[in-house]
Amino acid sequence: MAHEGHDHGASTPPQVTTLAPRAEAASADFELVAVLREGTLAIHLDRFADNAPVDGATIEMDTPEGALTARPMEPGTYVVAAPFAAKPGAHDLAFTVTAGGTVDVLATTLTVPAAPAPAAPRAAPAALALLGGLPLGLLAGAVIGFLAAIVLMSLRRRSAALVLAAGLGLAASLPPDAQAADAPKPPVRDAAQRLPDGSVIVPKPSQRILGVRTIVTASASHARAVELPGRVVPDANASGLVQTAVGGRLAPPPGGFKPLGTRVAAGDILAFVHPPIGASDLKDLEQQGFELDQQIAIVKRRYERLSAIQNAVTRREVEETEIELKGLQTRRATLERVQREPEALRAPVAGVIATSDAVAGQMADPNTVVFRIIDPDRLWVEALGFSPDVGRLGASGRLADGRSVTLAFLGAGMSDRGQALPLQFAVTAGFEGLRPGQFLTVLAEAGAPRTGIAIPRTAVVRGANGQAIVYEHVSAERFVARDVRTEPLDAGRVLVVAGLPPDRRVVTEGAELIDQIR
Repeated sequence: MAHEGHDHGASTPPQVTTLAPRAEAASADFELVAVLREGTLAIHLDRFADNAPVDGATIEMDTPEGALTARPMEPGTYVVAAPFAAKPGAHDLAFTVTAGGTVDVLATTLTVPAAPAPAAPRAAPAALALLGGLPLGLLAGAVIGFLAAIVLMSLRRRSAALVLAAGLGLAASLPPDAQAADAPKPPVRDAAQRLPDGSVIVPKPSQRILGVRTIVTASASHARAVELPGRVVPDANASGLVQTAVGGRLAPPPGGFKPLGTRVAAGDILAFVHPPIGASDLKDLEQQGFELDQQIAIVKRRYERLSAIQNAVTRREVEETEIELKGLQTRRATLERVQREPEALRAPVAGVIATSDAVAGQMADPNTVVFRIIDPDRLWVEALGFSPDVGRLGASGRLADGRSVTLAFLGAGMSDRGQALPLQFAVTAGFEGLRPGQFLTVLAEAGAPRTGIAIPRTAVVRGANGQAIVYEHVSAERFVARDVRTEPLDAGRVLVVAGLPPDRRVVTEGAELIDQIR
């Protein structure tokens, strides 16, 4: 009967999934969760510090009925029969864990709830005794059906009234207990869920799927870091350009032009340049060739005559004629080579071909860059800062995909670039996937040290209000969000300066997924 300005009541809250009976225990080395299901106890064993599954362990369980040994089922999960769990109540258990030379005893208590008793049928009210104990729902349905029939019959719809009245009576006569008994009950399963207090319950199997990992926080002194914009550039000592010295037509070497990414050695021929010769230049070359041929023929004849009468001439005349003949022949061969031999373009350094503009038959002007050779294992980073001392004590770079690289300070420029100084760093680790021209954020050490807790950047997520939060692993399957204040530390870590005490377990991997659980 609600109208404008009214609602039909609050929506039904989501149903909270009931977890199976379980018990947990922890020590300085291990964390254990035992889950009872259908008479079998599934034991999930993780390392306490980083929440990583412990594989290849031996677990012996002491129960009120004797000692049992668990068998491995999957990495970090072991199963053992639990006949004692058929009896409701609290059962004290002790687990002896042996893994990698570490022996530990974990004690806990497993509480098995009693089976729910069947619901007794409700007796009919005393007021209905005179009516033979008829159910209240049946009487209410009959009354509602009778009144509806009178209203509809007045509208001359007798047949529809009878059908509707019968339907209303039958629907109202169904007891609610019978309807609830026939409704299917959801199966009991372990599911991640967020509790009303904001904490999140994540069962151990779900933690394995999400890949949840943790660290134990510790307070320490760290150098303050500043963020600088940077760009990857080639190492000036391990990169080079292949340019044409003279203009000409490009031609491939034997085997063709090498594709991009091909590794080459210093001195390898990458292309040829055939210099063009104009018609007038060709005529001049031909004329010079004819003149040289004529001079060669004359000197050769004179040399032959002098050689035939060596006793009548001096030896010096014969030698001079021979030298003149060889000089003319060399000039003639050089002239032929200039017309036919192209210029070879060679790789100046060893590396890979980063860029290539070579096309067979293309006319290239002098000083045209045809190839660029870069050594991918020797790269620099150029950043812009406001102090020449920034980064001298250490620096790192963070890429857009979250990867980090280690940098070493090389030097700082003296000329401003947009009111900033250029700083150069050498990449010492993390070359995989880097390419010249790629942008990154350089985190350089500068200023006085700051005390705080260093955690990975993946541990910090943004809440609905934009506040930075981390998830603390307070128990085996419970996580609590903590509001924190952070400062940049390096490419892979941030410094928590408020909101998180030391010696707490913080989620470093899987925090984004835990934050999405509702």
